[in-house]
Amino acid sequence: MTVIDHRIVETNGIHMHIAECGSGPLVILRHEFPESWYSWRHQLRALAEAGFHAVAPDMRGYGETDQPEPIDQYTLLHLVGDMVGLLDALGAETAVIAGHDWGAPVAWHAALLRPDRFRGVIGLSVPFRPRGPVCPTSVMPRNEEALFYRLYLQTPGVAETELARDVRLSIRSLLYSASGDLPIRGSAVSGGDVGRVPRGGGFLSGLMNPASLPEWLTETDVDFYVTEFAPPDFAAA
Repeated sequence: MTVIDHRIVETNGIHMHIAECGSGPLVILRHEFPESWYSWRHQLRALAEAGFHAVAPDMRGYGETDQPEPIDQYTLLHLVGDMVGLLDALGAETAVIAGHDWGAPVAWHAALLRPDRFRGVIGLSVPFRPRGPVCPTSVMPRNEEALFYRLYLQTPGVAETELARDVRLSIRSLLYSASGDLPIRGSAVSGGDVGRVPRGGGFLSGLMNPASLPEWLTETDVDFYVTEFAPPDFAAA
């Protein structure tokens, strides 16, 4: 089996953990929340065997990568800058960049801001959407009973406290409820109620913790993510 190597590189003023495999043209793989480089473990090997240098970093704030405390250190400009610095650290002039969910906007904007460095984009779950005329949070739904989950995640300390109470429950519920295996609609992240979180109910109240995991997710996988997001790591992510 092709071996996945790990190391720490310096990029854009932070230390970043990367997992890498193979040699050849560079492909950068960006994960989403609540995940890490581990989400790309299968693709890393497949790309390496196809003749590419595949690299999956832990994003700023995740895993073994530095976790700056100030909120203003997590803008798209910082995240794109991390990717430009990663290419420099790897000695690569250009790369194809792939992003899943929250990683997708980073991939799109990397190519938009630095087309000289990113020659191709792969977006999973999130299509490119140009900047609109208003701040996105100003049009996210909210009322006296519920609010959009992204608004729930905005207030420092609220979601982190809830998710950290039982990290295993949080990981199992988040990964399963955001998947196509969820048998019901209307959860906080997958359908029906347009991602609303009941006020006073918490984010997890709309999610499902399955009795048994689907084939694509094992308890060993959950163990890994539980370790990655052990308190206080939900806060930085």
